[in-house]
This record gives sequence, C-alpha cells and structure tokens, in this order.
Amino acid sequence: MAESLVVAVVGPTAAGKSDLSVALCKRLGGEVVNADAMQVYRGMDVGTAKITAAERAGVPHHLLDILDVTETATVAEFQQLARAAIDDCVSRGVVPVLAGGSALYVRAILDDFEFPGTDAAVRERLEAELERIGSGALHQKLAAVDPKAAGQILPSNGRRIVRALEVIEITGGPYVATLPEHHYVYPGAVQLGLDVPRPELDERIGRRVDRMFDAGFVDEVRDLLNKGLLEGKTANRALGYSQVIALLDGEISEPEARERTAQSTRRFARRQDSWFRKDQRIRWLPYDDPDLVEKALNVIAEGNRRGTGGVVGVEEGPAHGRGSVDARG
Repeated sequence: MAESLVVAVVGPTAAGKSDLSVALCKRLGGEVVNADAMQVYRGMDVGTAKITAAERAGVPHHLLDILDVTETATVAEFQQLARAAIDDCVSRGVVPVLAGGSALYVRAILDDFEFPGTDAAVRERLEAELERIGSGALHQKLAAVDPKAAGQILPSNGRRIVRALEVIEITGGPYVATLPEHHYVYPGAVQLGLDVPRPELDERIGRRVDRMFDAGFVDEVRDLLNKGLLEGKTANRALGYSQVIALLDGEISEPEARERTAQSTRRFARRQDSWFRKDQRIRWLPYDDPDLVEKALNVIAEGNRRGTGGVVGVEEGPAHGRGSVDARG
C-alpha cells in the first residue's frame, strides 16, 4: 500500500481528541474519520459527547450517525467501514485523521488485523442460550473451555461471551491467543496520544458528565428508548445510558445516575490509557500544551519524513501547562 499519511489521535475519554483532530484537519487539509463505536449511532449525541456540526468547523466527518440504535456493528464491520473512509480520503489527496478512544478499534483499523468469521446458526443458538441461562452461567461455560478468554471478558458482557464461544466452536481453537504484531497496513501512519494526568482527567470527566445531564441527556435516552434502544445489542451498552435507563425506571435518583456515570467513565478511561500505553508507536503529547497543535504537526512531519509512522521517544511524558482544548473526545 502506498505510504500515504494517515494520522490517528488517541487517548482516554475527555482528553480533547475531537478538538485536536479538527485543528489538525484545518492545517493539513484533512477529514476526520470517527473511531468511536458509539458515535456511529443516530441520536446518541449528548451521551457520547459527539462533536456538533458547529464544532466541526466545516471539516467533513466520516462514520458519524450511520446506524440506528437497533443495529449492531462488530469490530470487523467497523474496520471495513473505517478503512473504506480512509482509502476514500487518500484517493482524493485528503489526509484522513482518525479520532477515537478504543485501542482495539484503532488497532483493527491501522494494523494488519484479521478477524475470525461468523456462523449465523451458531450465533443464534448461543444467543438463545444467553437469553435462557444468563451471562453469568454462559461465562462459566467459557471458562471451562478457554480460561484465558474468560479472564479477559466480564461475566456481565453477554455479547462478548457469545462471540468468544462462537469463535471457539467455529475455529476449534482458543478465542484469544495473542494480539497480532504491531504492523501498520498504512505505512505512513502516525499516532498521537493525548496525555492527561489522572487527577485532571477525573475532574474533566466529572465536568463532562454534569454538562451531559444539564444538556438533556435524560431526554435523549427517553427518546432513544422509544426508538428501540433496548432492542439493540450494542448501543445501550454505551457509558451512561444504562445509568439513565435505571433513573427513568425509578431505580436510582438523578444524583446517583450522575455519580455512577462518572465512576464508570473514569474506570473506562483507566482501561483506555492502559491499552494505549502498550503501543510504543504512539507519541504522547501533553493535552494542555499551549503549542499542542504545532507540536503535533511537528511529530506528523517527522513521522511522514521517515515513512514509518509511530515515532517513539522524543519529548514524551508529562509536561503540563495551560491549554484551551475542550474536554471532548
């Protein structure tokens, strides 16, 4: 594949990925390719902190609002959609800037990453079993045949348990052996990570959650419930949505819903950061550096000159000053 420049802006939620991505696109003549699995859903705007049309500042964004909440997109399907969007940008001489907080999704898009196939009959049988015995009991079955996979999947995550058992049955092997080597399918890829100290990230997440609820998050969830939110297998698992559903069902109060949403988001952000730190190709930049955009452009230029992307080891680590990047993305 030609060594066309492909930029990825990664990091934990609320680090400012969306804003930096737009700023880079305006300087590079680029377009944003969304790599957030939940922002593909129409109507999931407030709860996912989806960048608004005004905030996009005229920069085209791909893979936003392409599915109804009743539909499901697997990582493999998302990989195909994102690569098609990237290839479209490259064919037009436009720099694609991938923005997302899921290490698995970003790796699936950028790296030589293949997924086992599916079997509709096997999947249907396992989903029926999940409905009948529950995710906990099905997780025990997974632990019996693949303890390593069971250790990596929460007993409450029925969808992933079903997928693991499906792959094991189809392939005759374990669900998770090892992730593939770090090998870009886009040789000109450059990854930028936004580094936020944990205390500051926790505060930013708390402020974001408050803004979400103040901006009509509860009304958004109520509307989506009328559009089949509970019928889907993916959308209702987004951070905050289950907490608001519990609020609407009268199970918890709004202050409890806010606090539980903030807690779950902070836990998720820690997992995000841990996964991204495993990829040594990512260049980490302080999220609040007043010269963030210029430094990011310098890293991109350096990686593009080398033609390998993923430059490591220059100006890494925290060096936190004051900046203006919002707590989005």
